[in-house]
Amino acid sequence: MSQWTILCDFDGTISVEDITDSLLERFGQPGWQEIEQAWKRGEIGSHDCMAQQVALLDASREELDAHLDSMSIDRAFVHFAAAAREHGVPLAIVSDGLDYAIRRILGHYGLADLPIIANRLQASGERGWQLDFPYGSPGCRSGNCKCSCAARVRGEHPRVLLIGDGASDFCVAGEVDLVFAKHRLIEHCRSAGIPYVPITSFADALDLLPTLVAGELAAHGQEAASAPPLQQVA
Repeated sequence: MSQWTILCDFDGTISVEDITDSLLERFGQPGWQEIEQAWKRGEIGSHDCMAQQVALLDASREELDAHLDSMSIDRAFVHFAAAAREHGVPLAIVSDGLDYAIRRILGHYGLADLPIIANRLQASGERGWQLDFPYGSPGCRSGNCKCSCAARVRGEHPRVLLIGDGASDFCVAGEVDLVFAKHRLIEHCRSAGIPYVPITSFADALDLLPTLVAGELAAHGQEAASAPPLQQVA
């Protein structure tokens, strides 16, 4: 088994779009946008934001499933997951999104067996929904405390790779050994001096995986153009 384990965000990282936002735009009752703005202003954390927004969803399970079935993922992720398995690198989905949505979407690509650590979506009546937060942590404003998750997996694997794209990954990026960063997470890692490698898709991550496992991957720190190789990777 590799010394590495991989924690991978879902919304905007594996999925083409944010699944929760898509569900709210399609099925959300009035008021969810105001909650979103309160979160963006920092007045509430994602735990409270998600709990309040999901309570405003008005959809039957059949409607929810039909919408989820229309969602797309980065097709190269299927090959990346297979390659991680071949290299003996454990891979888990760690998301501040909805476990039910993630599981259904990944199931269409033959990836239903991947571990999913996310907020638990539960039906509340015929058309209502609510969230449970089995991976929350005291003092953390997120629904899913990714930092606690990273700390737990270190008990089995000494090195942790994060693959992510946005604000829900900012905190945990500083708690892992290396980040494959997309979108906003690139700038965060650069400004915070966090070791990272920029990627645009899982095609890039797939190309990098053998080098990661071999311990030869160069990482970026404060300045991408002059970053030294990451030492003691493997």
